[in-house]
Amino acid sequence: MSESGQQPSHWFDDDAGPVVRPYAMTRGRTSSAGQHRLDLIAVVVAEPAADDPARDQTLSPEHVDIVGLCRGAPQSVAELAAELDVPVGVVRVLIGDLVEDQLVHVTRPVPPAELPDESILREVINGLRAL
Repeated sequence: MSESGQQPSHWFDDDAGPVVRPYAMTRGRTSSAGQHRLDLIAVVVAEPAADDPARDQTLSPEHVDIVGLCRGAPQSVAELAAELDVPVGVVRVLIGDLVEDQLVHVTRPVPPAELPDESILREVINGLRAL
């Protein structure tokens, strides 16, 4: 007990984490309107023609941070979540909002099933060498 006779509060210290809960950042949403498929390795790139997102009153600070990070260099969804210290699900919703507002675009890696077979590439190389 503390000197005032009350239990000390263990909820308000540096290790307690963020004050704003993740669901508050997304206004309770678990997906964005566009339902963009965002893998952890999908790359987010800021649109060059987009205005300064900090002036947009409808954007949250997290939206502005995402655009700022992507302006410096393209970032993966996982990198953005780690840099912002926000759960991946929240980052996906926020990125979906930014895609809808045309402030960023997302590029996805080519799925392994769509990559050309290595044997076909070797045959092409051997055919070119034979010429």
